[in-house]
Amino acid sequence: MAVDTSEIRKEIKKIVGKKFLPLKIIDELVEKSVKENLTKEQIRELVKRTIEIYERNLIDPSEACGIVGAQSIGEPGTQMTMRTFHYAGVAEINVTLGLPRLIEIVDARSIPSTPMMNIYLKDKYRKNAELAKKVANQIELTELNEIAEIETDLTDLTITVKPDKDTLNKKGLTIEELFEIIKKMKKISAEIRGDEIFIALDEPSYKNLLDISEKLKLLKVKGVEGINRVIIRNEPGEGYVIYSEGSNLEEVLKIEGVDPYRTITNDVQAVGRVLGIEAARNMIIQEAYNTLSEQGLNVDKRHIMLVADIMTVDGSIKAIGRHGVSGEKASVLSRAAFEITVNHLLDAGRRGEKDTLEGVSENIIVGQPVNLGTGAIQLVMKREKMKRD
Repeated sequence: MAVDTSEIRKEIKKIVGKKFLPLKIIDELVEKSVKENLTKEQIRELVKRTIEIYERNLIDPSEACGIVGAQSIGEPGTQMTMRTFHYAGVAEINVTLGLPRLIEIVDARSIPSTPMMNIYLKDKYRKNAELAKKVANQIELTELNEIAEIETDLTDLTITVKPDKDTLNKKGLTIEELFEIIKKMKKISAEIRGDEIFIALDEPSYKNLLDISEKLKLLKVKGVEGINRVIIRNEPGEGYVIYSEGSNLEEVLKIEGVDPYRTITNDVQAVGRVLGIEAARNMIIQEAYNTLSEQGLNVDKRHIMLVADIMTVDGSIKAIGRHGVSGEKASVLSRAAFEITVNHLLDAGRRGEKDTLEGVSENIIVGQPVNLGTGAIQLVMKREKMKRD
Protein backbone atom coordinates (compact mmCIF):
# COMPACT_ATOMS: atom_id res chain seq x y z
CA MET A 1 0.00 0.00 0.00
CA ALA A 2 1.36 3.42 -1.02
CA VAL A 3 2.01 5.75 1.89
CA ASP A 4 0.92 9.41 1.57
CA THR A 5 4.21 11.30 1.79
CA SER A 6 2.83 14.83 1.30
CA GLU A 7 2.46 15.44 5.06
CA ILE A 8 6.04 14.29 5.77
CA ARG A 9 7.29 16.49 2.88
CA LYS A 10 5.44 19.52 4.31
CA GLU A 11 6.90 18.82 7.76
CA ILE A 12 10.47 18.57 6.35
CA LYS A 13 10.04 21.81 4.36
CA LYS A 14 8.77 23.54 7.51
CA ILE A 15 11.87 22.40 9.47
CA VAL A 16 14.19 23.50 6.63
CA GLY A 17 12.49 26.92 6.65
CA LYS A 18 14.62 29.66 5.08
CA LYS A 19 17.66 27.39 4.78
CA PHE A 20 18.27 25.39 1.62
CA LEU A 21 18.38 21.68 0.78
CA PRO A 22 18.34 20.29 -2.79
CA LEU A 23 15.17 18.56 -3.94
CA LYS A 24 16.97 15.21 -4.30
CA ILE A 25 18.07 15.30 -0.64
CA ILE A 26 14.52 16.20 0.48
CA ASP A 27 13.21 13.21 -1.56
CA GLU A 28 15.74 10.95 0.13
CA LEU A 29 14.74 12.28 3.58
CA VAL A 30 11.06 11.57 2.81
CA GLU A 31 11.93 8.05 1.63
CA LYS A 32 14.05 7.37 4.73
CA SER A 33 11.36 8.72 7.10
CA VAL A 34 8.72 6.44 5.56
CA LYS A 35 11.00 3.40 5.47
CA GLU A 36 12.15 3.75 9.10
CA ASN A 37 8.70 4.94 10.28
CA LEU A 38 10.24 7.94 12.10
CA THR A 39 8.40 10.12 14.62
CA LYS A 40 8.11 13.91 14.18
CA GLU A 41 10.90 14.44 16.71
CA GLN A 42 13.21 11.99 14.90
CA ILE A 43 12.44 13.65 11.53
CA ARG A 44 13.33 17.07 13.06
CA GLU A 45 16.66 15.68 14.33
CA LEU A 46 17.41 13.98 10.96
CA VAL A 47 16.70 17.17 8.98
CA LYS A 48 18.79 19.34 11.34
CA ARG A 49 21.79 17.02 11.03
CA THR A 50 21.36 16.86 7.24
CA ILE A 51 21.38 20.68 6.99
CA GLU A 52 24.48 20.80 9.21
CA ILE A 53 26.39 18.28 7.05
CA TYR A 54 25.17 19.92 3.81
CA GLU A 55 26.34 23.37 4.91
CA ARG A 56 29.68 21.97 6.07
CA ASN A 57 30.23 20.61 2.55
CA LEU A 58 29.33 23.82 0.75
CA ILE A 59 32.18 25.60 -1.03
CA ASP A 60 33.49 28.78 0.66
CA PRO A 61 32.79 32.14 -1.01
CA SER A 62 35.56 33.13 -3.48
CA GLU A 63 37.08 29.62 -3.32
CA ALA A 64 39.44 28.88 -6.25
CA CYS A 65 37.31 25.91 -7.32
CA GLY A 66 38.85 25.76 -10.82
CA ILE A 67 42.38 25.29 -9.48
CA VAL A 68 41.22 22.78 -6.84
CA GLY A 69 39.32 20.84 -9.52
CA ALA A 70 42.25 20.89 -11.96
CA GLN A 71 44.67 19.67 -9.30
CA SER A 72 42.25 16.99 -8.09
CA ILE A 73 41.96 15.49 -11.59
CA GLY A 74 45.49 16.27 -12.80
CA GLU A 75 47.43 14.66 -9.95
CA PRO A 76 45.71 11.24 -10.07
CA GLY A 77 46.03 11.49 -13.86
CA THR A 78 49.81 11.11 -13.47
CA GLN A 79 49.23 7.66 -11.91
CA MET A 80 47.30 6.35 -14.89
CA THR A 81 48.41 3.71 -17.38
CA MET A 82 48.62 4.42 -21.10
CA ARG A 83 47.54 1.16 -22.70
CA THR A 84 44.60 -0.06 -24.77
CA PHE A 85 42.89 -2.86 -22.88
CA HIS A 86 40.39 -5.51 -23.78
CA TYR A 87 36.92 -4.38 -22.92
CA ALA A 88 35.77 -5.75 -19.55
CA GLY A 89 34.38 -9.24 -20.15
CA VAL A 90 34.61 -9.00 -23.95
CA ALA A 91 38.10 -10.16 -24.90
CA GLU A 92 37.50 -9.69 -28.64
CA ILE A 93 36.94 -5.93 -28.44
CA ASN A 94 39.72 -3.45 -27.67
CA VAL A 95 38.93 -0.16 -25.99
CA THR A 96 41.09 2.81 -25.04
CA LEU A 97 41.33 3.28 -21.27
CA GLY A 98 43.55 5.17 -18.82
CA LEU A 99 45.23 8.45 -19.66
CA PRO A 100 44.65 8.38 -23.47
CA ARG A 101 40.90 8.00 -22.83
CA LEU A 102 40.85 10.86 -20.31
CA ILE A 103 42.69 13.09 -22.80
CA GLU A 104 40.21 12.04 -25.51
CA ILE A 105 37.27 13.08 -23.29
CA VAL A 106 38.60 16.54 -22.30
CA ASP A 107 39.78 17.15 -25.89
CA ALA A 108 36.18 16.50 -27.08
CA ARG A 109 37.51 14.45 -30.01
CA SER A 110 35.05 14.13 -32.89
CA ILE A 111 35.74 10.38 -33.18
CA PRO A 112 37.18 8.30 -30.30
CA SER A 113 40.23 6.14 -31.14
CA THR A 114 38.29 2.95 -30.35
CA PRO A 115 34.57 3.73 -30.80
CA MET A 116 32.23 1.13 -29.31
CA MET A 117 28.65 0.68 -28.16
CA ASN A 118 26.78 -1.38 -25.54
CA ILE A 119 23.45 -2.08 -27.24
CA TYR A 120 20.76 -3.21 -24.82
CA LEU A 121 17.63 -4.90 -26.15
CA LYS A 122 13.92 -4.68 -25.34
CA ASP A 123 12.29 -7.42 -23.25
CA LYS A 124 11.36 -10.09 -25.81
CA TYR A 125 14.58 -9.59 -27.79
CA ARG A 126 16.96 -9.91 -24.85
CA LYS A 127 15.42 -13.21 -23.76
CA ASN A 128 15.43 -14.84 -27.19
CA ALA A 129 18.76 -15.80 -28.83
CA GLU A 130 17.25 -15.89 -32.36
CA LEU A 131 15.68 -12.44 -32.08
CA ALA A 132 18.91 -11.01 -30.58
CA LYS A 133 20.85 -12.48 -33.55
CA LYS A 134 18.35 -10.87 -35.95
CA VAL A 135 18.98 -7.44 -34.37
CA ALA A 136 22.77 -8.04 -34.46
CA ASN A 137 22.57 -8.87 -38.20
CA GLN A 138 20.74 -5.61 -38.84
CA ILE A 139 23.46 -3.68 -36.98
CA GLU A 140 26.68 -5.33 -38.19
CA LEU A 141 27.95 -3.82 -41.45
CA THR A 142 28.09 -6.48 -44.19
CA GLU A 143 29.92 -5.81 -47.45
CA LEU A 144 29.37 -7.80 -50.66
CA ASN A 145 32.84 -9.43 -50.65
CA GLU A 146 32.03 -11.01 -47.25
CA ILE A 147 29.06 -12.97 -48.55
CA ALA A 148 29.87 -13.51 -52.24
CA GLU A 149 32.69 -14.29 -54.64
CA ILE A 150 33.19 -11.59 -57.30
CA GLU A 151 34.68 -12.84 -60.58
CA THR A 152 35.71 -10.55 -63.44
CA ASP A 153 35.78 -11.79 -67.02
CA LEU A 154 38.45 -9.82 -68.89
CA THR A 155 37.42 -11.24 -72.28
CA ASP A 156 33.76 -10.18 -72.24
CA LEU A 157 34.34 -7.35 -69.73
CA THR A 158 31.61 -8.69 -67.41
CA ILE A 159 31.37 -9.45 -63.69
CA THR A 160 29.73 -12.44 -62.00
CA VAL A 161 28.67 -12.32 -58.35
CA LYS A 162 28.45 -15.80 -56.75
CA PRO A 163 26.80 -15.58 -53.32
CA ASP A 164 27.56 -18.14 -50.62
CA LYS A 165 24.20 -19.69 -49.67
CA ASP A 166 25.12 -20.47 -46.05
CA THR A 167 26.41 -16.95 -45.38
CA LEU A 168 23.31 -15.46 -47.05
CA ASN A 169 21.02 -17.48 -44.77
CA LYS A 170 23.10 -16.57 -41.71
CA LYS A 171 22.76 -12.87 -42.55
CA GLY A 172 19.04 -13.27 -43.33
CA LEU A 173 19.38 -12.20 -46.98
CA THR A 174 17.98 -13.59 -50.24
CA ILE A 175 19.53 -13.46 -53.72
CA GLU A 176 16.63 -11.21 -54.84
CA GLU A 177 17.43 -8.67 -52.08
CA LEU A 178 21.08 -8.79 -53.12
CA PHE A 179 20.08 -8.20 -56.75
CA GLU A 180 17.95 -5.16 -55.78
CA ILE A 181 20.95 -3.61 -53.96
CA ILE A 182 23.40 -4.26 -56.84
CA LYS A 183 20.89 -2.98 -59.44
CA LYS A 184 21.00 0.51 -57.86
CA MET A 185 24.66 0.96 -58.87
CA LYS A 186 25.31 3.40 -61.71
CA LYS A 187 26.72 2.51 -65.17
CA ILE A 188 25.77 -1.19 -64.97
CA SER A 189 22.93 -3.54 -65.91
CA ALA A 190 22.41 -6.66 -63.80
CA GLU A 191 20.33 -9.86 -64.09
CA ILE A 192 19.87 -13.05 -62.05
CA ARG A 193 21.04 -16.25 -63.72
CA GLY A 194 20.25 -19.22 -61.46
CA ASP A 195 22.16 -18.72 -58.20
CA GLU A 196 24.43 -16.02 -59.63
CA ILE A 197 24.11 -12.33 -60.51
CA PHE A 198 25.48 -11.38 -63.90
CA ILE A 199 26.66 -7.77 -64.41
CA ALA A 200 27.35 -6.06 -67.73
CA LEU A 201 28.85 -2.56 -68.12
CA ASP A 202 27.06 0.31 -69.89
CA GLU A 203 30.43 1.54 -71.19
CA PRO A 204 32.68 -1.54 -71.50
CA SER A 205 36.36 -0.78 -70.84
CA TYR A 206 39.11 -2.39 -68.80
CA LYS A 207 39.35 0.63 -66.46
CA ASN A 208 35.57 0.71 -65.82
CA LEU A 209 35.62 -3.04 -65.15
CA LEU A 210 38.29 -2.64 -62.44
CA ASP A 211 36.56 0.41 -60.91
CA ILE A 212 33.16 -1.31 -60.67
CA SER A 213 34.72 -4.53 -59.40
CA GLU A 214 36.35 -2.58 -56.50
CA LYS A 215 33.10 -0.72 -55.76
CA LEU A 216 31.20 -4.02 -55.68
CA LYS A 217 33.60 -5.52 -53.13
CA LEU A 218 32.95 -2.63 -50.73
CA LEU A 219 29.21 -2.36 -51.51
CA LYS A 220 27.17 -2.12 -48.27
CA VAL A 221 24.62 -4.95 -48.32
CA LYS A 222 23.25 -4.76 -44.79
CA GLY A 223 23.91 -3.14 -41.43
CA VAL A 224 24.78 0.26 -39.98
CA GLU A 225 27.57 2.42 -41.37
CA GLY A 226 30.56 2.52 -39.01
CA ILE A 227 29.80 -0.68 -37.07
CA ASN A 228 32.24 -3.27 -38.36
CA ARG A 229 31.75 -6.06 -35.84
CA VAL A 230 29.25 -7.10 -33.19
CA ILE A 231 29.43 -9.63 -30.38
CA ILE A 232 26.38 -11.01 -28.57
CA ARG A 233 26.81 -12.00 -24.93
CA ASN A 234 24.36 -13.47 -22.48
CA GLU A 235 24.82 -11.33 -19.36
CA PRO A 236 23.53 -12.69 -16.02
CA GLY A 237 20.31 -10.99 -14.97
CA GLU A 238 20.18 -8.97 -18.20
CA GLY A 239 19.85 -11.48 -21.04
CA TYR A 240 21.43 -10.88 -24.42
CA VAL A 241 23.48 -7.69 -24.88
CA ILE A 242 25.17 -6.66 -28.13
CA TYR A 243 28.67 -5.12 -27.96
CA SER A 244 29.86 -3.39 -31.12
CA GLU A 245 33.21 -2.31 -32.49
CA GLY A 246 32.48 1.06 -34.06
CA SER A 247 29.67 3.44 -33.20
CA ASN A 248 26.66 5.04 -34.89
CA LEU A 249 24.14 6.03 -32.20
CA GLU A 250 21.66 7.74 -34.52
CA GLU A 251 21.13 4.73 -36.81
CA VAL A 252 21.28 2.06 -34.09
CA LEU A 253 18.46 3.74 -32.11
CA LYS A 254 16.19 3.41 -35.19
CA ILE A 255 16.51 -0.39 -35.26
CA GLU A 256 13.55 -2.35 -33.94
CA GLY A 257 14.31 -4.25 -30.74
CA VAL A 258 17.00 -1.86 -29.50
CA ASP A 259 16.28 -0.26 -26.12
CA PRO A 260 16.82 3.48 -26.77
CA TYR A 261 16.85 4.36 -23.05
CA ARG A 262 19.82 2.21 -22.04
CA THR A 263 21.96 1.85 -25.18
CA ILE A 264 25.27 3.68 -24.70
CA THR A 265 28.23 4.72 -26.84
CA ASN A 266 31.66 6.08 -25.89
CA ASP A 267 31.39 8.82 -28.55
CA VAL A 268 30.65 12.08 -26.68
CA GLN A 269 30.05 14.17 -29.82
CA ALA A 270 27.49 11.64 -31.14
CA VAL A 271 25.58 11.82 -27.83
CA GLY A 272 25.59 15.64 -28.12
CA ARG A 273 24.24 15.49 -31.68
CA VAL A 274 21.55 12.86 -31.07
CA LEU A 275 20.40 13.40 -27.47
CA GLY A 276 21.39 17.01 -26.80
CA ILE A 277 23.88 18.96 -24.69
CA GLU A 278 22.60 17.84 -21.25
CA ALA A 279 23.05 14.19 -22.20
CA ALA A 280 26.56 15.00 -23.48
CA ARG A 281 27.39 16.74 -20.17
CA ASN A 282 26.20 13.71 -18.19
CA MET A 283 28.21 11.45 -20.44
CA ILE A 284 31.44 13.47 -20.01
CA ILE A 285 30.98 13.17 -16.21
CA GLN A 286 30.22 9.44 -16.38
CA GLU A 287 33.00 8.55 -18.85
CA ALA A 288 35.69 10.56 -17.02
CA TYR A 289 34.58 9.18 -13.64
CA ASN A 290 34.54 5.58 -14.93
CA THR A 291 37.96 6.00 -16.58
CA LEU A 292 39.50 7.20 -13.29
CA SER A 293 37.64 4.66 -11.11
CA GLU A 294 38.65 1.80 -13.40
CA GLN A 295 42.28 2.62 -12.59
CA GLY A 296 41.50 2.63 -8.85
CA LEU A 297 41.71 6.43 -8.54
CA ASN A 298 39.18 8.05 -6.27
CA VAL A 299 38.28 11.53 -7.58
CA ASP A 300 35.24 13.38 -6.25
CA LYS A 301 32.58 13.55 -8.95
CA ARG A 302 32.08 17.29 -8.33
CA HIS A 303 35.52 18.13 -9.73
CA ILE A 304 34.63 16.27 -12.92
CA MET A 305 31.21 17.99 -13.00
CA LEU A 306 33.00 21.34 -13.02
CA VAL A 307 35.05 20.31 -16.07
CA ALA A 308 31.92 18.99 -17.83
CA ASP A 309 30.06 22.24 -17.06
CA ILE A 310 32.77 24.47 -18.52
CA MET A 311 32.97 22.22 -21.62
CA THR A 312 29.23 22.41 -22.35
CA VAL A 313 28.15 25.76 -20.83
CA ASP A 314 27.45 27.52 -24.16
CA GLY A 315 25.41 24.70 -25.71
CA SER A 316 28.21 23.09 -27.70
CA ILE A 317 30.90 20.61 -26.64
CA LYS A 318 34.22 22.44 -26.41
CA ALA A 319 37.66 21.01 -25.78
CA ILE A 320 39.64 22.25 -22.79
CA GLY A 321 42.74 23.14 -24.88
CA ARG A 322 43.71 25.96 -27.23
CA HIS A 323 40.85 25.29 -29.70
CA GLY A 324 38.25 25.49 -26.96
CA VAL A 325 38.02 26.83 -23.41
CA SER A 326 41.64 28.06 -22.98
CA GLY A 327 41.84 29.60 -26.44
CA GLU A 328 38.59 31.54 -26.01
CA LYS A 329 39.37 33.30 -22.72
CA ALA A 330 38.48 36.97 -22.66
CA SER A 331 41.83 37.93 -21.15
CA VAL A 332 44.70 38.67 -23.57
CA LEU A 333 47.45 38.00 -21.01
CA SER A 334 45.87 34.70 -20.00
CA ARG A 335 45.76 33.52 -23.63
CA ALA A 336 49.35 34.69 -24.13
CA ALA A 337 50.48 32.82 -21.00
CA PHE A 338 48.90 29.62 -22.30
CA GLU A 339 50.37 29.35 -25.81
CA ILE A 340 51.78 31.24 -28.85
CA THR A 341 52.51 34.33 -26.75
CA VAL A 342 53.74 36.78 -29.42
CA ASN A 343 50.82 36.15 -31.81
CA HIS A 344 48.25 36.72 -29.06
CA LEU A 345 49.88 39.98 -27.95
CA LEU A 346 50.26 41.28 -31.54
CA ASP A 347 46.67 40.41 -32.49
CA ALA A 348 45.34 42.03 -29.30
CA GLY A 349 47.44 45.15 -29.95
CA ARG A 350 46.17 45.36 -33.52
CA ARG A 351 42.55 45.05 -32.39
CA GLY A 352 43.02 47.39 -29.41
CA GLU A 353 41.75 44.82 -26.88
CA LYS A 354 41.50 45.61 -23.16
CA ASP A 355 42.36 43.24 -20.33
CA THR A 356 40.21 43.73 -17.23
CA LEU A 357 42.56 41.51 -15.11
CA GLU A 358 39.82 39.37 -13.61
CA GLY A 359 41.45 35.92 -13.82
CA VAL A 360 44.35 34.20 -12.08
CA SER A 361 47.16 34.14 -14.68
CA GLU A 362 46.85 37.77 -15.75
CA ASN A 363 47.00 39.08 -12.15
CA ILE A 364 50.09 36.97 -11.41
CA ILE A 365 51.75 38.35 -14.59
CA VAL A 366 51.22 41.98 -13.51
CA GLY A 367 52.07 41.22 -9.85
CA GLN A 368 48.71 41.94 -8.27
CA PRO A 369 46.81 39.88 -5.67
CA VAL A 370 44.55 37.39 -7.43
CA ASN A 371 40.81 38.11 -7.27
CA LEU A 372 40.12 34.84 -5.43
CA GLY A 373 40.06 33.56 -1.85
CA THR A 374 41.41 36.17 0.57
CA GLY A 375 42.40 38.36 -2.41
CA ALA A 376 38.71 38.80 -3.28
CA ILE A 377 37.83 40.32 0.09
CA GLN A 378 38.66 43.92 0.98
CA LEU A 379 38.81 44.36 4.74
CA VAL A 380 39.68 47.62 6.41
CA MET A 381 40.68 47.67 10.07
CA LYS A 382 41.02 50.82 12.21
CA ARG A 383 44.02 50.25 14.47
CA GLU A 384 43.24 53.18 16.82
CA LYS A 385 39.82 51.72 17.64
CA MET A 386 41.46 48.37 18.42
CA LYS A 387 43.94 49.99 20.81
CA ARG A 388 41.10 51.74 22.63
CA ASP A 389 39.19 48.47 22.93
